[in-house]
Amino acid sequence: MNYSTLRNSPSRWHWGLVAAVVHRLSGLLIAVFLPFHFLSLGLAFESEAFSDFIAWTSNPLVKISEFFLVAALAVHFAGGLRILALEFLQFSKAQSFFISLSFAVSIVVGLLFLLSVFS
Repeated sequence: MNYSTLRNSPSRWHWGLVAAVVHRLSGLLIAVFLPFHFLSLGLAFESEAFSDFIAWTSNPLVKISEFFLVAALAVHFAGGLRILALEFLQFSKAQSFFISLSFAVSIVVGLLFLLSVFS
């Protein structure tokens, strides 16, 4: 099965599937981040190592990765809200609108965070 077959198959690729995959990937990225976050919190007890870590976080690449982290958190949160809405609310035509809205809000939150990091 090639890409054009998948793209044209309405039963396989739809907005609900895309939202579910993005929700799972963002959860995976957050799960990978958390051990590093706890490690950095553990460095707070060692003042010299923690000050070196804080100095490292001023690197622009770290700030950009923080954007992706905040965006992943926002997407995961919005995806969770989408799942709750699908389970507890009855709508079908508006479903794709709410999926698009949740992604848009997630990106806006991530971009607002990125603007605050570089200002």
